[in-house]
Amino acid sequence: MNELVLWHGWGMHPAAWDGLAAHLKIQARAPALPGYAGSAAPSLYTMDALTDALLADVSTPITLCGWSLGALLALHAAQRQPDRIARLILIGATPSFVQRPNWPHGMTPAALAEFTDALEADPKTALKRFIALFNQNDVNGRSIGRELTRALATADLPPAAVLAAGLALLRYTDLRANVPHIAQPTLLLHGAHDPLMPLAAAEWLAAALPQARLEVLPDAAHAPFLSDPARCAALIADFINA
Repeated sequence: MNELVLWHGWGMHPAAWDGLAAHLKIQARAPALPGYAGSAAPSLYTMDALTDALLADVSTPITLCGWSLGALLALHAAQRQPDRIARLILIGATPSFVQRPNWPHGMTPAALAEFTDALEADPKTALKRFIALFNQNDVNGRSIGRELTRALATADLPPAAVLAAGLALLRYTDLRANVPHIAQPTLLLHGAHDPLMPLAAAEWLAAALPQARLEVLPDAAHAPFLSDPARCAALIADFINA
């Protein structure tokens, strides 16, 4: 069985995976994204540099699970270093975070720029607002928000430069042309009410990836693994053991 590795999202912390890990029947490893939780950030904060750093200690193929920005990085890694990744699990995923020509399934560039300005002014408040935003319309949104806010309150925030560089990646990364060439079996887990990565983005991925299946959690928003960890753990186990 391949090792399960979990990559968290922008502004978050590896502790976000604790609830899911408690329901998994297999061991999972959750490294911090470069620049988070005291880890070193590459001098150039690019998709290539981040995925290379995250895969530096991977010697045998893994099952890679990414959430949000972590899912975008996982898609990139699967094409960049396909020999190291046997399977993909993408949670709250999209090939493009912002709207572009022929891509209406994302945040407007203007809204992302406004959020970037808010982050520069007050990172802690901006992150709290971000958590509240992505849990909108989740049946467990309030409890998820409290859980994530507590986790971030006890952790060191990433440097402002790292947070800003991550938002720049979300602004400029567009993997739509790469997706049809990503051959790994892929499980997509998506909340029906995701306000950041609309369900249509996951449906596009399910159609464009050569070996993908989409599971929609009807009561969840952007963090279905926090909203319904038992269900997500069961889906992950079925996928890994298939």
